[in-house]
Amino acid sequence: MKNMIDHHLLLSAYATGIFPMSDSRETDEVYWVEPKKRGILPLDHFHLSRSLAKVIRSDRFSVTADRDFEAVIDLCAEPTEERPDSWINPPIRAAYCLLHRLGYAHSVECWQDGRLVGGLYGVRLGYAFFGESMFSRVSNASKVALAWLVARLKAGGFTLLDCQFITDHLASMGAVEIKEKNI
Repeated sequence: MKNMIDHHLLLSAYATGIFPMSDSRETDEVYWVEPKKRGILPLDHFHLSRSLAKVIRSDRFSVTADRDFEAVIDLCAEPTEERPDSWINPPIRAAYCLLHRLGYAHSVECWQDGRLVGGLYGVRLGYAFFGESMFSRVSNASKVALAWLVARLKAGGFTLLDCQFITDHLASMGAVEIKEKNI
């Protein structure tokens, strides 16, 4: 595969606040992003809305971790109406699948009626988790996955959930933007 990303380089990049992206899932080209501002979700300020708490209590979803990492990354890369292309291309997919096999990348999956309907994946370095991407095929599935991740990170003594970029979805759950030097 052209442009294979070395896993040592990828982990070193994360340690310094840099991550890979691509302009399209159809290309093998990869570039490195070092944002001036980053999105983080302070674990102590995670906002669990009443409606989301109700969804979680309903047991509408079954939540697992690392049960189907490759399916999560593939579903994150699928085109949607809002996002017709993806930054997850073959070299990026291969690199994260290798990090998963090495124990650095993890996924959270939301299942409904035996079908994978939402989830997220990211990279763990020490007590920091770097969220990479999330998807939802039914309402609230990615929010449930994120709430479950936050609960696990808090229980595990983590100090940082890096979201890379702020979206309205993440901001509604407590994510904020900071300057890179503040991390």
